[in-house]
Amino acid sequence: MQKNRFTVRQLTLAAAVAALYVVLSYLSNILNLTYGPVQLRFSEALTVLPFLCPMTAWGLFVGCIVTNILSPYGVLDLVFGSLATLIAGLLTARCPNKWLAPLPPIVCNFIIVGGLIAYQEVGFTAAFPLSFLFNGGGVALGEALACYVLGMVLLTVLPGSDLFPARTAQKAR
Repeated sequence: MQKNRFTVRQLTLAAAVAALYVVLSYLSNILNLTYGPVQLRFSEALTVLPFLCPMTAWGLFVGCIVTNILSPYGVLDLVFGSLATLIAGLLTARCPNKWLAPLPPIVCNFIIVGGLIAYQEVGFTAAFPLSFLFNGGGVALGEALACYVLGMVLLTVLPGSDLFPARTAQKAR
């Protein structure tokens, strides 16, 4: 039985994605866009990268953990917000075409981060469903803008570059 082995190049790319995720998140934070009901993190554009290189899902996860250390939502966001990014990345890696690649981050963040913010605001009370829809919708909107606008630029430009193997250029078409 052969184990999956990752190349040094893949590990380096995942580490670079983690670092870039943190830098772009902090840039968004300077503009007060990183946390809150509408989260337009520029770094979320990177969540489409597992479509091209599955190993980058782990880099996104690590980058999100580092970013969420400063989250006003505390340990819950550190854990669940980061897990939302990991789950989204792993699902994105399985998408059949680049137009579907942004959907896992949008849906995962709508459900998990939207639920987390609603819980922080109102707890599990009668107001939770409305708060969940409002916050989840805001998070999904920011995610859709980051992934379908900025992320699609990445999925158009990066395939075939020196960063990604030639086979990803065929997959991205």
